[in-house]
Amino acid sequence: MSERPRVLVVEHDAECPPALMGTWLEEAGCALDVRRPYGGDDLPDLAAYDGLLILGGPMGADDDAMHSWLGPVKELVREARGSGLPTLGICLGHQLIASALGGRVERNPRGQQVGLLDVGWTGAAAQDALLGPLASPRRGVQWNDDIVSALPADATLLAETAYGEVQAARYAPTMWGVQLHPEVDAAVLRPWADEDRGSHETRGIDTGALLREIDAARAELDAAWRPLAESFAGLVR
Repeated sequence: MSERPRVLVVEHDAECPPALMGTWLEEAGCALDVRRPYGGDDLPDLAAYDGLLILGGPMGADDDAMHSWLGPVKELVREARGSGLPTLGICLGHQLIASALGGRVERNPRGQQVGLLDVGWTGAAAQDALLGPLASPRRGVQWNDDIVSALPADATLLAETAYGEVQAARYAPTMWGVQLHPEVDAAVLRPWADEDRGSHETRGIDTGALLREIDAARAELDAAWRPLAESFAGLVR
């Protein structure tokens, strides 16, 4: 029996785990090595891995001075691009890839993106090796203050909001980022919602109703985003 492909997972915060994405990747045949540099874990040599998954987190993509591992993660991104290692970044992970490769990440002038948003696929998405199988109408959970405001020169936009904000991009032939959170369920989101409750109340957002809506859409979201894990697993084999 062949050895299971190994995926290095970089977790930036205990409240931002691999969650559903990790489960789906394991069910698709991958073995995960989750590293938590905020807790003192080293970032290993990529040569031992078949794929790289970079998760989300509450920090900014350019907060290298405050979070010492962010610079080394960006080095991993550049190394992965050079070697062709299949790589996927989620939310902060997507933003770290953009920053590492010469793009720009900024606070969204329109304010926090939160809740279930439609995915606005571009024409390029249908032919994409990772996201092509997903390029049909679907919704995803977004929960972010920052956005990639300028993609690196050689990146390809694969999805955007109605306001032109990047939702998904291909950064290299085997490197992608998604701004949305395919990995979360209501249990993962609850502490995020508690932290943001004050700002949500100021904006007139009912945080409890938001979580109930996302929870009620669980079957829809599983059907929409499990294929992303399966597609990625297919690339790392």
